[in-house]
Amino acid sequence: MFTRLLLVLLMLVLLVGGLAYVKYSQIQAEIAQFSQPMPPTAVSAVEVTVQRWQPKLGAVGNVQAVQGVMVNNQVAGQVERILFESGDQVTAGQAMVQLDTEVDEADLEGLQATLTLARTQLARNEKLLTDRAVSRGDYDEIVAQLQKAEAEVGAQKALIEKKTIRAPFDGQLGIRQVNLGQYLSAGHQIVALEALNPVYVDYALPERRLDQLRVGQPVEVTVAAYPQRVFRGEIQAISPAVNRQTRNIQIRALLQNPDLLLRPGMFAKVATLLEAKDEVLTLPRRAITFNTYGDSVFLILEGEGEQAGKLVVQRRQVTTGAVRGQDVEIVDGLAAGDRVVDAGQVKLRNGAEVAIAEAGAADAEAAGAHGGASGEGAATAGGGDAQTGLAQ
Repeated sequence: MFTRLLLVLLMLVLLVGGLAYVKYSQIQAEIAQFSQPMPPTAVSAVEVTVQRWQPKLGAVGNVQAVQGVMVNNQVAGQVERILFESGDQVTAGQAMVQLDTEVDEADLEGLQATLTLARTQLARNEKLLTDRAVSRGDYDEIVAQLQKAEAEVGAQKALIEKKTIRAPFDGQLGIRQVNLGQYLSAGHQIVALEALNPVYVDYALPERRLDQLRVGQPVEVTVAAYPQRVFRGEIQAISPAVNRQTRNIQIRALLQNPDLLLRPGMFAKVATLLEAKDEVLTLPRRAITFNTYGDSVFLILEGEGEQAGKLVVQRRQVTTGAVRGQDVEIVDGLAAGDRVVDAGQVKLRNGAEVAIAEAGAADAEAAGAHGGASGEGAATAGGGDAQTGLAQ
């Protein structure tokens, strides 16, 4: 009995010892693994470059037609013919609507008969006046009747002419507001007419910018309908007075619009170009980490001490300025030629070793984590862009 118990205890000791040895071996392997130096993190790099930027004064405005009216009729009448379609291009003087003139033409014939009689009477009395067979007073009365008849005929012809509604200038028509056979009172709206080439853009700038503005100064305009296209023009007029409520000065720019893309009423972003600015330091927007406590980059440096001969990164606070597309102005914190991490910032820390890889490889490795951070940074930079444009 004692021998059997001793064997059981011996087997338990051997089992526990074996398990302890296996666990000890695993722990030692893990320690050896973590004692190995971490491999360098693959990142892509970009250099701080020097560019020459042109400063702009940002504002918002509205597109206005150089000429735009609601075509209407001067005299009342019934629509006999409609000579246009909605959206047509028309030229100045082109007939658009014809009102019924049957009664007016009949009246004209009666007035013309009266005019013919007056002319005949005048010719007869001219001979009688020569023979002193009629008084000068009677002759003058006949002359006056002739002049009255001529005026009445002219007025009737003008009335008939006004019943042909014509385009006052070249432009594009809007939506037709009348129908065939409809009776139109004087001043009835028929169709809108807009001259679309060129067009105006009206906007305002603070009064402190007045000394930077002049007629003929170039402007750039963008609209939501064509976000990738920039329309260029120049300042045509500057208001002589400053608005007392807003302390802004009204400006009107003239833009050529041959493709008729800009339409009256469009909301427009306007950039007034100033003189060329001195050279500025720039970085791609994605190389900068935008945070509420400040903007920063990872600067790539040569390692020292144990890291000599290796590349390491150091977080560097920077001051950003204007934004142009995907480039951001670096006001302070970096110098021309400095290399910073362009992709892969999320997994870095101060003093971490890095290996510069192709941009595509670094992007693929950091896509998951970096996507959220870059989205936040882009939103912050976008807000900065709007503020910078107005502040310059």
